[in-house]
Amino acid sequence: MSKSKEFLIPFVGLKLGKHHFEYQISKKFFEDFDYDEFQSSDIKVSLVLDKKANMLELDFKHKGTVNVPCDLTSEDFDLPVKGKMKLIVRFGDEFNNDNEELLIVPHGEFEIDVAQYIYEMIALSIPLKRVHPGVKDGSLQTEALAKLNELKVKETKEESKQEEDIDPRWDKLKKLLTDK
Repeated sequence: MSKSKEFLIPFVGLKLGKHHFEYQISKKFFEDFDYDEFQSSDIKVSLVLDKKANMLELDFKHKGTVNVPCDLTSEDFDLPVKGKMKLIVRFGDEFNNDNEELLIVPHGEFEIDVAQYIYEMIALSIPLKRVHPGVKDGSLQTEALAKLNELKVKETKEESKQEEDIDPRWDKLKKLLTDK
């Protein structure tokens, strides 16, 4: 959990209407959550808090890059990420965050910690399969890719050799089918 006060928003002192907040997310932010999937990150988070008489609406947006290893080649690369999330904060008798789009805070609360929501939004925007863009367009040259291509060529040669070694009796059986 983030220990930084940077992500605490004291909403009691804010006027009704929209308020803008900006955060720059680095690797340290994820270290506070014991999340070590990234070598580094450079993500800008924009938060618009719309304060109304009986509730708060939070609109999160993020865009940036995270440095991750490729799942195929283990080469590090900067993966672009972006996403958005909406959260409604209502006031009730007790704290409840069971719903991912609705947060209920007790009456009398005066601030909200948005770090957990920023963390979840970014972590969920990372694709499960991370492939280096150089693999997709064929421009990446690594030992792992060279070995994979070598094995692929070897496999296709073995398949063609197996096709050549077909028993001639099968050809005669196939001819029976086509002679009808």
